Amino acid sequence: MAASQNEKKMKILCLHGFRTSGSFLQKQISKWDPSIFSQFDLDFPDGKYPAGGKSEIEGIFPPPYFEWFQFDNDFTAYTNLEECISYLCEYITTRGPFDGFLGFSQGATLSALLLGYQAQGKVLKEHPPFKLFVSVSGSKFRDPIICDVAYKDTIKVKSVHFIGAKDWLKEPSEDLATAFDSPLIIRHPQGHTVPRLDEAATQQLRAWATEIFSYNSRILNGENHESEKGEDKVDDEEEAKPEEVPNKIDVTQVQQDGIGIEVNTEVEAVNA
Repeated sequence: MAASQNEKKMKILCLHGFRTSGSFLQKQISKWDPSIFSQFDLDFPDGKYPAGGKSEIEGIFPPPYFEWFQFDNDFTAYTNLEECISYLCEYITTRGPFDGFLGFSQGATLSALLLGYQAQGKVLKEHPPFKLFVSVSGSKFRDPIICDVAYKDTIKVKSVHFIGAKDWLKEPSEDLATAFDSPLIIRHPQGHTVPRLDEAATQQLRAWATEIFSYNSRILNGENHESEKGEDKVDDEEEAKPEEVPNKIDVTQVQQDGIGIEVNTEVEAVNA
């Protein structure tokens, strides 16, 4: 359902993966049914730093390529992370407000960090609380100093987490989902990629996004939403397949030609 002329669209900041670009993530997401985010404006910025090495999408998608920050092999030490956080906070403040994040891999990991930091009052104190998060192959930071702040409490943001059966970040992605309150988990059989969705996953994600948009619209219109919230929940349950776990869905029929990258392993099939 598209937003009507009288309804203001919600804004999502979309953060790309390591050594790719905002335009590449936009191309990846374009393989999803456009109705899913028809109520939202999506912003795809490039990372703060030019790619410091070879990109896994060279020869598949044109440069330039970017990265948000740098890290060691154990992902426990980071370079330019604080500078990146400051850059994104400034971007969010000047171009927002934003209602949430969508991120792939490094972009999803960074998005979750910002959500946790805002919840703890570390960043974006004057920015309205974020409402939603779409994570594709995201993970937690491993530095205990960061973890003790960002994931100290359950993050009260509506979230959906795409987890691939062959993803080298499968377990870290599952761990990230535990940091959020009642996360929706969508599983797919692919690897480290933004998967093409089958009809079941498309309906599930569309219902999730529509519920968030409808709830936000009622808040903005000053309506009493408590009774309506219950009605929305019933409607969403009716749309779900029988015998499905409400917050988990296995995408067993995902087509194999979704745009994606297999970081540090191999490049997956890509449709230009």
